[in-house]
Amino acid sequence: MAAGRGARRPRGAASVWLCCLLLLLLLLGRPAAAGGGPAPQSPGAGVRTFTPFHFLVEPVDTLSVRGSSVILNCSAYSEPLPKIEWKKDGTFLNLVSDDRRQLLPDGSLFISNVVHSKHNKPDEGYYQCVATVESLGTIVSRTAKLTVAGLPRFISQPEPSSAYAGNSAVLNCEVNADLAPFVRWEQDRQPLLLDDRVAKLPSGALVISNVTEADGGLYRCVVDGGGGPPKFSDEAELKVLADPEVPSDLVFLKQPPSLVRAVGQSVVLPCVASGLPAPTIRWLKNEEALDTDSSERLVLLAGGSLEISEVTQDDAGTYSCVAGSGNETIEAQAELTVQAPPEFLKRPASLYAHESMDIVFECEVTGKPAPTVKWVKNGDVVIPSDYFKIVKEHNLQVLGLVKSDEGFYQCIAENDVGNAQAGAQLVILEHAPATTGPLPSAPRDVVASLVSTRFIKLTWRTPASDPQGDSLTYSVFYTKEGTARERVENTSRPGEMQVTIQNLMPATVYIFRVTAQNRHGSGESSAPLRVETQPEVQLPGPAPNIRAYATSPTSITVTWETPLSGNGEIQNYKLYYLEKGTDKEQDIDVSSHSYTLNGLKKHTEYTFRVVAYNKHGPGVSTQDVTVRTLSDVPSAAPQNLSLEVRNSKSIVVHWQPPPPATQNGLISGYKIRYRKASRKSDVTETLVVGTQLSQLIEGLDRGTEYNFRVAALTINGTGPATDWLSAETFESDLDETRVPEVPSSLHVRPLVTSIVVSWTPPENQNIVVRGYAIGYGIGSPHAQTIKVDYKQRYYTIENLDPSSHYVITLKAFNHVGEGIPLYESAVTRPHTVPDPTPMMPPVGVQASILSHDTVRVTWADNSLPKHQKITDSRYYTVRWKTNIPANTKYKNANATTLSYLVTGLKPNTLYEFSVMVTKGRRSSTWSMTAHGTTFELVPTSPPKDVTVVSKEGKPRTIIVNWQPPSEANGKITGYIIYYSTDVNAEIHDWVIEPVVGNRLTHQIQELTLDTPYYFKIQARNSKGMGPMSEAVQFRTPKASGSAGKGSRLPDLGSDYKPPVSGSNSPHGSPTSPLDSSVLLVLIVSVGVVTIVAVVVVAVFCTRRTTSHQKKKRAACKSVNGSHKYKGNAKDVKPPDLWIHHERLELKPIAKSPDPNPIMTDTPIPRHSQDTTPAGTSSDGSTHQRRNSYRGHESEDSMSTLAGRRSMRPKMMMPFDSQPPQPVISAHPIHSLDNPHHHFHSSSLASAARSHLHHPGSPWPVATSMSLSDRANSTESVRNTPSTDTMPASSSQTCCADHQDPEGATSSSYLASSQEEDSGQGLPTAHVRPSHPLKSFAVPAVPPPGPPTYDPALPSTPLLSQQALNHHLHAVKTASIGTLGRSRPPMPVVVPSAPEVQETTRMLEDSESSYEPDELTKEMAHLEGLMKDLNAITTA
Repeated sequence: MAAGRGARRPRGAASVWLCCLLLLLLLLGRPAAAGGGPAPQSPGAGVRTFTPFHFLVEPVDTLSVRGSSVILNCSAYSEPLPKIEWKKDGTFLNLVSDDRRQLLPDGSLFISNVVHSKHNKPDEGYYQCVATVESLGTIVSRTAKLTVAGLPRFISQPEPSSAYAGNSAVLNCEVNADLAPFVRWEQDRQPLLLDDRVAKLPSGALVISNVTEADGGLYRCVVDGGGGPPKFSDEAELKVLADPEVPSDLVFLKQPPSLVRAVGQSVVLPCVASGLPAPTIRWLKNEEALDTDSSERLVLLAGGSLEISEVTQDDAGTYSCVAGSGNETIEAQAELTVQAPPEFLKRPASLYAHESMDIVFECEVTGKPAPTVKWVKNGDVVIPSDYFKIVKEHNLQVLGLVKSDEGFYQCIAENDVGNAQAGAQLVILEHAPATTGPLPSAPRDVVASLVSTRFIKLTWRTPASDPQGDSLTYSVFYTKEGTARERVENTSRPGEMQVTIQNLMPATVYIFRVTAQNRHGSGESSAPLRVETQPEVQLPGPAPNIRAYATSPTSITVTWETPLSGNGEIQNYKLYYLEKGTDKEQDIDVSSHSYTLNGLKKHTEYTFRVVAYNKHGPGVSTQDVTVRTLSDVPSAAPQNLSLEVRNSKSIVVHWQPPPPATQNGLISGYKIRYRKASRKSDVTETLVVGTQLSQLIEGLDRGTEYNFRVAALTINGTGPATDWLSAETFESDLDETRVPEVPSSLHVRPLVTSIVVSWTPPENQNIVVRGYAIGYGIGSPHAQTIKVDYKQRYYTIENLDPSSHYVITLKAFNHVGEGIPLYESAVTRPHTVPDPTPMMPPVGVQASILSHDTVRVTWADNSLPKHQKITDSRYYTVRWKTNIPANTKYKNANATTLSYLVTGLKPNTLYEFSVMVTKGRRSSTWSMTAHGTTFELVPTSPPKDVTVVSKEGKPRTIIVNWQPPSEANGKITGYIIYYSTDVNAEIHDWVIEPVVGNRLTHQIQELTLDTPYYFKIQARNSKGMGPMSEAVQFRTPKASGSAGKGSRLPDLGSDYKPPVSGSNSPHGSPTSPLDSSVLLVLIVSVGVVTIVAVVVVAVFCTRRTTSHQKKKRAACKSVNGSHKYKGNAKDVKPPDLWIHHERLELKPIAKSPDPNPIMTDTPIPRHSQDTTPAGTSSDGSTHQRRNSYRGHESEDSMSTLAGRRSMRPKMMMPFDSQPPQPVISAHPIHSLDNPHHHFHSSSLASAARSHLHHPGSPWPVATSMSLSDRANSTESVRNTPSTDTMPASSSQTCCADHQDPEGATSSSYLASSQEEDSGQGLPTAHVRPSHPLKSFAVPAVPPPGPPTYDPALPSTPLLSQQALNHHLHAVKTASIGTLGRSRPPMPVVVPSAPEVQETTRMLEDSESSYEPDELTKEMAHLEGLMKDLNAITTA
């Protein structure tokens, strides 16, 4: 070598220039290779570039049919042209001698006449194209799957069906999935054209939407694929029915299934519904509505199915199909999962490298599900080893390159959706020849200065040729002894003369050499240095004191200590455990010195061992320790329980232990429980100790049926028991010293594959019969023997051959032996004969009503054993229907138990139920029917056909008519009419009119002329209120003259303000004492005159007692006796008087024991618009409510607003037997203790006043203050239940209209401070917004007699609305208590305004409404009033 170097040196400068030129060419060649240009090899320098070599076309997944031709495309590009080969299922195909498969010129594979049969599928499989260029390498394409559709096979065929015109129809035709695209349909044997109304689903099913008469006919589906003639399904008739104009149930004909699709595919989510009226379909995705109109990818197909084209990852989610018909909606959901084939985020890049270098091919891929990655080199799979490693999940690292590593590397990614490949080329470059100039000699004194188990540190001195060595770099080449693959490690900076080689194996010999490089090239190599790494002596030893103990039946705790010979810090431990009897050892990483394993099997042995880990790896394992989990109670019942009747007083119980895996410990005994079948609560227990598997139970009653059950015991307790099993003791002790006699008869009935055998017991009943032995066989009865219970009288021999002659024998047996046989023969029927044997229908069918739409149907099956346990494959069909409408069809459902929960029924509907049983091809007839009526439900639809008309001759009276709701869901007990002049007002601001019973018309009078009104109606039944109807508008006629006598307040103008007094000023502003005195004198004077006039009228009235009034009293008594109210709008009322006293204060009349008498201040405004607004009460605890019931039903169903001129009879309001709640009076409550008062206007929303009778006072309340408004009295009224005993005078005063003066009750105004309201805790009627609905009326004279309760009268519930706290004007109405809450019945006197033209007649009739004794009381009452007025005047 020295001679060689000496020969090159004299060449001088020419050699230097040649080296520089070659180095320049090398640098220029690398960018060219990166750019993918041609790959010429420089013959002089050995410089190479990358060679283009890739696939132009790769094969794709293909579906074919038998007998057709298939082309799998493949084309590769390279210079020179590559050689193309094909692999099938990983094996190269020999295409030279293959007649059906040949290679096309472009590299594609052509398969003619595809072969496919049940047992021979040579063409189906996975194909891969392989391209090879000699001296360059090999690449492989993606894998393509060739699927050959099988023979056509119908999984489901069309079935006859019917559909109403305008509805949708679905005809199913399901074939094997491969042939679904080849399905087409025919109607009446003619091809069916598909359009927007007729569509074929991907499954093959046909959907017809908006069915017409032309769609009726015979349909069949045809499969054209499969390589043979077309295959036709059965024909099914589609009948188109006329619209019955009766709503039918909304049901799904086709629901969407959960689907999985790949990105870019199309998907159809089928959804078809049927019902009358015809349903509409809408779609939701993740609970959000889908807009199918504006999207190009979302299309609604016939019937409502959703098609999504070119699905993306964003399309994945939960789709809901919502079908709506009328008030009914149903919903079906499906999950769409979108998968994505593998896609490369980073492809491998081609690399240049020198021998001994380490390189990494990067490959980053995504997909759903996450793809797996494998690497291929020149067509062969790379197997990971010491030098080929998979790093960072998918990257390939090659260590210590050798020349043979050159070639093409491909990253192949694959998941459930598909596969993809990406390749790169590795070029191993030759080392560049040294340029002209001195090269360094070999480094000197190469030694291993530090040798460990997994690394070696090398040091050396500079070469002799370059003692300074500051500019030299070094490369350390090393290889494992015995291998040819050499790796290299370079120093990190010039002049460095040491390097550490990492990641070596312990106790392994490595060979090292070092070379130095200067600017001319690499110099000589040092002599090989042989070094052996240290053995791994620093691994942990075994962990001492390992112990394991059971802590529960399913957990074991293992503990240990730190190894004594750790030789370094312990990083963690690995606990290995193994279940005894298995060979699968499992392990768990543990960081501490103990661990508890949970979820183990009960009473099972496990072995454990522990291995400690430090930074060098795993240490020495401990010895195995074995422990068993604790025992527990058995988790299963004993098996094969049977009963043997010994005699009339004893039964033997037999059983088998629970399965071994469920015993959970050693069985210590069994517990037997038995009872008489007739006394199930009287249970006797017997304990069997040990492993005994039978027990004789003695001392039983004769001829009695007993139930038995057995449970297993461990030391932990008792496990689950078996089901009850029944047996009956004998009536008398029979003889068992001899065998039974011959059965008295034997009958056989042959079927196709079975024979039904029936018999009767021996005539001598004194010999014990334990059972019967049935022998049978073809020509001989000894082929098979079956034993049955002694109670059984028939048996079906199954699984026989058709048209075969069988001989059958029957013998009775007992413990002594078998008796004399009885012989019979039978020939089974041929296959063509149908099996006529019906099964016994179920018995004892019962329908138990559970709710408004659910009924549980139960039954018994006499063909089952007594314990009614189903052990075969029989099933039951339950059908049900209702007779309304008469043409309702049966609905069916199948069940495998002896009960079925029928849901989706209509409320308050009578249904009939029947059951049949089916076993194999045999079915029973329908059982006897059971009937049941579902519970009621609140109405689910509003009243229909609401109309409003004006009453002839009465422009201020209207008549509201309506029809019951279509979905009443029970007996309608009443209606509520809401009306308002503002259709947009809150519902609690509407006026309420109750209608009791099932009336369909109602009159409302005293409305304002030439005013638009809006009306809504709400129905109720015993379950509650239904929805409201739509608002109906009606405009009252224009005024033709006067508004009617006494019907409205005089118009005082908009500038009118109420007079102000010192104590009643709205703002508490005082006036002069002189003005107050004068005003008080005027008020008292007018009051005295008015009272005198009232007395005169009362005296005049008492002189007219007509027979008509007597009849009315008699009718009243009759009504009270029958607890019903039948009012009459023509009931005569006393005359109304309007007292224009602006500041009249009245003291209490009755001498109440209440120390704080409560008085009312009743300023009456001249006009509804002149009322000064007042703040509402601040009683927050009661949440002041409004919108009570208004009015009461009379025979003419008439009612008025607050301020009507006469009062209706009392009305009891029912609350559906709910708990008593406070009864709140709508009378004004007021105290004079506070000198400052505010206006607080109130009137009944229903224009009703409830007179609450106080037992301590004989007088009715004639002013605006009721006795019940006192503090004590109010509390008593609050707590009075609906069943309180009422005064006997109730029957005498029913028809007398006890009235408050309207000005003081129905339209009174309350002046009271907020502090007093909340302080007394009294519910207070509040101001509510007014409507120009009704006018104020003149208050009527109060009639005599105390008002009374009548708890038996019909009643109407109250509604609840919350008050709005804002200033109000015009007419004010008040709520009766807390709305919407249940209360006991409360008496309500309801005003019923008479017609204007009837006022004169009423005044005349009122003369006869008072008897002489009543007049005396009234005179005394008025006399007391006069005294009070005098007291006011003097004060």
